[in-house]
Amino acid sequence: MLIDIALDAVGSDKAPEPEIRGAILACRALPVRVHIVGPEPELRDLLDEHLENEDLPIVIHHASERIGMDEKAAHAVRAKKDSSMRVGLKLVRERKCAGFVTAGNTGAAMATAKMVLGALPGVDRPALATPMPTSKGNPCVLLDVGANVDCKAHNLEQFAVMGEMYARSVLKIREPRVGLLSIGEEETKGNDLTREAFPLLKALPIQFIGNVEGRDIFNGHADVIVCDGFVGNVALKTSEGIGRFVRDALRESLTRTVTAQVGALLSRRAFNDFRRRLDYTEYGGAPLLGVRGVCIIGHGSSNDNAIYNGIRVAYEFAKAGTNERIEAEFAKRPPRKTGETHEQPDATIQ
Repeated sequence: MLIDIALDAVGSDKAPEPEIRGAILACRALPVRVHIVGPEPELRDLLDEHLENEDLPIVIHHASERIGMDEKAAHAVRAKKDSSMRVGLKLVRERKCAGFVTAGNTGAAMATAKMVLGALPGVDRPALATPMPTSKGNPCVLLDVGANVDCKAHNLEQFAVMGEMYARSVLKIREPRVGLLSIGEEETKGNDLTREAFPLLKALPIQFIGNVEGRDIFNGHADVIVCDGFVGNVALKTSEGIGRFVRDALRESLTRTVTAQVGALLSRRAFNDFRRRLDYTEYGGAPLLGVRGVCIIGHGSSNDNAIYNGIRVAYEFAKAGTNERIEAEFAKRPPRKTGETHEQPDATIQ
């Protein structure tokens, strides 16, 4: 039985070519039906050109507007009623699709998802989670990486619950180890936010391992690392920069020092394996946890492999029923104390 996934066909920097190719790869490899959303005449011509009479479960939904990378999220969401993001997310809201994937404007994608899908009961602020490579081979989930610039302690508490559930249901980690990102392992270390959040996470029915530091993102010490969106976004962008630097420096070093043919071949294989471990296209995108539907947000420079993996992540997320599990987990939690109100998300990081 095919699972329906909606794809923003005009989101990435080089759209719609990567989206079309990624959708074709996904339909060949996964039990999915991909609903590509964008200007139908353009998508129809490009799809016919790539398929060459191959019969694949790809459906086109017309959307007359697209949101550019340089547009202000709030204005674009209000002004463009027929954007590919809004049309795609409506397919999820109407249960015609089980998930939505975009490599478009991150702020606009988050704002549109919050508006069209709404938040899960008990979730004040949806969080953007991303898998990070570790030396142990299994990824570590870092959240929030940009949905919320400023957070309160109970927001981090909710992020911990959602991240732990995502690690269990999608990454198949039986008992995820959850850490709180800080500047020291001691409970008293950190700023006001981390010190207030520590006892809340400690009281949760999860395997909380306490404070972790920046180096623990990559050493496999924790399976889930929780932080506010400002810190998480800085950590993510710094990691991407370091990854590119190490990859380029290693390539240059191998080119300069390896001369023997056999040695060059072995080094090339090792380098390619190393590059894959750092390659963001292998991870597919970051799920927006806490909204009423599956929403995967990819990198603007996504290629066809990244789009394929974004569809794969949406498929796995929907198949695992992660949203339903998160909602059930929050339903078991006691109600808020009197005086605590449901928050509105603050400004998102572009």
